[in-house]
Amino acid sequence: MNDANPYASSTERVKAWLDGAALHIRFNNPARHNALSVDMWEAVPPLLARAEADGAVRLVVFSGEGTKSFVSGADISQFEDMRAAREAVKRYEQMAEAALMGIHDFAKPTIAAIRGYCIGGGVNVSISCDIRLATADSVFSIPATRLGLGYRLSAMKNLVDLVGPGRAKDIFFTARRLDAAEALAIGLVNRVVPPEGLEALVAEYAQMISTGAPLTIKAGKRIIREVLKADADTDIEMCRRLILDCFESEDYAEGRTAFMEKRKPVFRGK
Repeated sequence: MNDANPYASSTERVKAWLDGAALHIRFNNPARHNALSVDMWEAVPPLLARAEADGAVRLVVFSGEGTKSFVSGADISQFEDMRAAREAVKRYEQMAEAALMGIHDFAKPTIAAIRGYCIGGGVNVSISCDIRLATADSVFSIPATRLGLGYRLSAMKNLVDLVGPGRAKDIFFTARRLDAAEALAIGLVNRVVPPEGLEALVAEYAQMISTGAPLTIKAGKRIIREVLKADADTDIEMCRRLILDCFESEDYAEGRTAFMEKRKPVFRGK
């Protein structure tokens, strides 16, 4: 943190600044279509903690640098170092989960301003937010089944809460790409505008939210979360074990290798 910008990020690959009552957090890795690197995940929770305590901040807006991508997934170049070994997998998952749950649990409204590719981790960031505003040229996909990796319980719940179990299975099992029109039709995003209209739409939402009653908005957000809770207890440990099994599998190694070699993976369920 510094005097010029109290929301200075811990990495240059995440930009943060105040615009009126809105804190903007922008993923800034355009050379990799804003793929999320370790330092980018780590930068998010401290920024949200400051915003939580700052009465001047009424909402947070997440976006991606440039016009091609919101977030194109995880930075695949770090997988060998960060996700191949058991302890590295555990650390990476903890980092990503801390950032995503930090967004999800943030007491004030959050907006994902999406333009271009919104893939994998990008979808996870966007569905952790309260509202998703997208441009007509946006593209959505969850390619987990093409890499053999596990998909965390919290992210799957967010997806199901938004689009329902049937559509969640369609998106997840097939790894197919959805255009903005389909994303809007199934409820994956709230609004779609031409690319040149996104900035104005975000500003409009920021104005409406920042002029609303903060305690009412805070209470409404929390109560909606309670409404979505499942009645039955969830076996968290089993879910974690299933995800770890994915990361320890031969199929995960094959998916990662095939991605690097630019070929189709051959999965064997082992």
